[in-house]
Amino acid sequence: MNLIDLLKTTIEKNASDLHLIAEYEAYIRIDGQLEPLTKILSSDELVEMCMSILTPEQKERFFESKDLDFAYSLESGDRFRINYFYSKNTLSAAFRHLPNTIKSLDELMLPPIFKEITKVQQGFVLLVGPTGSGKSTTLAAMIQEINTRDKRNIITLEDPIEYIYPKVTSIVRQRELYQDTYDWDMAMRAMLREDPNVVLIGEMRDASTIKSALKIAETGHLTFSTLHTNSASETVQRIVNTFPATEQGEIRAMLAQTITAVISQRLVPVFGGGRRAVIELMIQTPAIASLIREGKEFQIDNTIRTSGDFGMITIEKSLVELIRAGQISVEDGQKYARDPGEIIRLMKTI
Repeated sequence: MNLIDLLKTTIEKNASDLHLIAEYEAYIRIDGQLEPLTKILSSDELVEMCMSILTPEQKERFFESKDLDFAYSLESGDRFRINYFYSKNTLSAAFRHLPNTIKSLDELMLPPIFKEITKVQQGFVLLVGPTGSGKSTTLAAMIQEINTRDKRNIITLEDPIEYIYPKVTSIVRQRELYQDTYDWDMAMRAMLREDPNVVLIGEMRDASTIKSALKIAETGHLTFSTLHTNSASETVQRIVNTFPATEQGEIRAMLAQTITAVISQRLVPVFGGGRRAVIELMIQTPAIASLIREGKEFQIDNTIRTSGDFGMITIEKSLVELIRAGQISVEDGQKYARDPGEIIRLMKTI
């Protein structure tokens, strides 16, 4: 079995990921669980497989750094986000399947307020959560909502490009590191000269990227990005603490002014197979902006809990909705909750 066959099998089995490791079977991830797929792969077999899809430039970059992020498309149009790396001095590879069609917000069964967020003309929207939590899928659905509804100039900066946005009513220009630009910071600075309405920054990597993203939002653009954090309060802390103490006041002020929403997401296995997104949603209000400016992000969790009238949602509330819909058990809800006791309390309310 060659690499293309393994990728096709990943798609056929509706798996989200494929993992290749020397002296292990190939593994795929279905509904969050790993399952072996083939016989054990030798180191030589693995190297031959993985090198078969690289360009000469990609091979050079990989052997120089021993890490490589890139995307690969099959003839079917299905794409994979791929990471090659070394473990114990042997090659390893992780492949994330990116379907060739972008699911809508309705198909993902996300709250209606997500559509309202995409109608904002300027601001900063962050999608956060661990790897494999569905951030890319939700983000793509939000960008596609704008692409199909509005006439806007959308510019993305990604490493690598994940979902391909079709030509609809907006202009969409997608830029990939090492393919369309060699300098991430320079590409971000150039965005303001490209007349965007909507900007997507694949990931905020460091203080420079974060500050550039805030400035783009501050100058009147709707800006989307991602972080590997677990909640809205942790996201604010992470952003602020990335900077030295002398700059933190300025960053708090910029964030308080520009933040539109922080969406924290998890994927939870449901009865009958498949997974559903459960979310925490923080929306900018005067109270939230004040907490950010004053360095009281530890109070954000409680503000979200008591601000349902503004559209805010806690992870626990999202889980309880799945419990009441008969899609997960109470025990599963408590397993994925940050506050298991809150699940029981909410279950007792009408």
